[in-house]
Amino acid sequence: MNQIPFIDQTFIAEKTDFKQLIQSLSEGFAAKSVVTPMRHHHDFKNPKEKSDSTLLLMPAWREGDDLGVKIVTVNPENGKYNLPSIQGTYMYMDAHKGSILAILDAKALTAKRTAAASALAASFLAKEDASVMLMIGTGALSRNLIRAHASIRPISKVYVWGRDFNKSLEIANEMKGEFTEIKAVKDYLPYLEKADLISCATLSESPLVFGEYLRNGQHIDLVGAYKKNMREADDNAIVRSRVYIDTFQGGLKESGDIVIPLQNGTLHEKDILADLFDLCSAEKRGRLSDSEITLFKSVGHASEDLIAAKYYFDQWQKLNVNQ
Repeated sequence: MNQIPFIDQTFIAEKTDFKQLIQSLSEGFAAKSVVTPMRHHHDFKNPKEKSDSTLLLMPAWREGDDLGVKIVTVNPENGKYNLPSIQGTYMYMDAHKGSILAILDAKALTAKRTAAASALAASFLAKEDASVMLMIGTGALSRNLIRAHASIRPISKVYVWGRDFNKSLEIANEMKGEFTEIKAVKDYLPYLEKADLISCATLSESPLVFGEYLRNGQHIDLVGAYKKNMREADDNAIVRSRVYIDTFQGGLKESGDIVIPLQNGTLHEKDILADLFDLCSAEKRGRLSDSEITLFKSVGHASEDLIAAKYYFDQWQKLNVNQ
């Protein structure tokens, strides 16, 4: 039996072309050929941290083609151990014969596909001339979100905020040559109004994006807040926006950004205008005017993992065939 290849974070980083990955996701959502059972989401006690951790199991397959499952743990307190809060692995398989084709680094895979999905949504929802971006959060996703959005919109100015200003500085310094201006800021509130595109990727349990600061024409990209008690945007931001989600399957149930407004009556299910399946298949439209505020909530979907895994596995195969 041949050794199963491990596609590591270095390979994934080097072989990511966000435009191509976004296109692969767009085609996948439009085709609607990926079968995705509801992901298993299990919170479990972590007594040493006096908080909960999470186990996520995310399967998906294309009948007779390929199959994959991601196993992920989320430990919000891992920062003090100098470990990522999200860790995991992805198993990519042949759906016909059941053999394992590759193991992929789940953290890198998730970061790339999540950023690409947000940029895919922004391709329908952000203004064509969006050039100023505010990045709230300095975790593993932040760099990827900045680069992914910049691949589909003419982003020239980026402002980065995080609770640890040194991490914001690190990102700004690292990406300095990629934009006309990229700046770490100690107070992000003044930039909520200045930005054309606001991307938020945090584990916050209280809102960071406030409707009172928003202006017409903006696009809000909410990527963090993966649990029902977490949220990144307040009710006023929801009320002022046209709301979209990545999928109705998970988007209505998993994040406080949608669940809490649904529960308190601020938002109704009919107010959520479309998901990525609707947008990519052209069954529903995205932004209708330059004056409206659009808001996209991502909770992640197993189809994104499978499509991205194939994207990287195909590149691994090409590289190894040519050697």
